[in-house]
Amino acid sequence: MNSHYVIRDTSQIFSPGLLFYKDLIRANIARAVELAGGAEKLRPHVKTHKTREIVRLEMEAGIRKHKCATVAEAEMVASCGAADVLIAYPIVGPNCGRLTRLMRAYPHCRFAVLADHPAGIMALAKAMSTDGQQVDVLLDIDVGQHRTGVAPGAEAIELYEMIHRSPGLRSGGLHVYDGHNKQENFVERQTAIRTQLEPVFNLRTALVQKGLPVPRFVVGGTPTFPIHARHDVPGLECSPGTMVLHDHSYGSRFPDVAGFTPAALLLTRVISRPTPVRITLDLGYKAVSADPPLGNRCLLLDVPDYQVVLQNEEHLVIESPVAERYRPGDEIFAIPTHVCPTVALHRQAYVIENGQVTGMWDIVARDRVLNV
Repeated sequence: MNSHYVIRDTSQIFSPGLLFYKDLIRANIARAVELAGGAEKLRPHVKTHKTREIVRLEMEAGIRKHKCATVAEAEMVASCGAADVLIAYPIVGPNCGRLTRLMRAYPHCRFAVLADHPAGIMALAKAMSTDGQQVDVLLDIDVGQHRTGVAPGAEAIELYEMIHRSPGLRSGGLHVYDGHNKQENFVERQTAIRTQLEPVFNLRTALVQKGLPVPRFVVGGTPTFPIHARHDVPGLECSPGTMVLHDHSYGSRFPDVAGFTPAALLLTRVISRPTPVRITLDLGYKAVSADPPLGNRCLLLDVPDYQVVLQNEEHLVIESPVAERYRPGDEIFAIPTHVCPTVALHRQAYVIENGQVTGMWDIVARDRVLNV
């Protein structure tokens, strides 16, 4: 096992326990700044960690802009003193009024949101103008994932013009997330990005020629941000999220996104050895994300030749030819495959520094509502 992960005394760690290695987190942030070409080009996504302490580590590294997906995450970031927060999500329904309350609660922070439909734009404009406020709105552009957004073209121009002329709204730029670009081959990923961004660049040019401000161009996730960082676009901001903690999925599939180390592990213990070749751990899918297929939800460190045969809410059952080495109480470390939803399953993380537990960090924004 990597020497970074060794903990001298684990007797006070309840399992399954989420571990945050502070020095590795700090190193991952520094590497992201390096790959982006400077902190001013970064707008990291907080959905991965949802903690105030990591936001503050990013701010210490010179990062001044942040991205999130929920109003609760935005409130958490603003409570850290952040001055610029993008809620990269269409705001609809009662959340429109909730956004006005958030803005009044944190007047030092400039908030922005996404829109991709006339109904959403009108509802947001009504809430903002009624409350006497203005919010930046970025047009969400769909470049192939087909999750949210509008394709670059005539409809996108009309929507952007609608944002610009709507009371209570400011045209804030373009948001382009390409989460579907997960080609493991670097050249294929780079080629796909180039092809998908060409009409977006044309859209930006058309908006500018119409005299519309396009102050931001927010683009990319962890697998693509080093490629986007090379683009010469005014207002360019790269928005990786996973990189701060890293995980087994990205680490094994994208070797070109180099220099990041998994900084969030799970400590699990053997609770049973029901057959000579089986070991049961207390690592069910209430402690590690279940969105990857069974058998690929985590990487168990220092367990040779194992195969996952069963996972339930509180159990992970594996088979190994060396199962006889293990007995109840033995500890195993695991790297989650998908760290973002894994973190959200835990209320707190144990903070590890220099091989010791030095504190606990609350996963504050795992809750949907904080104060606002």
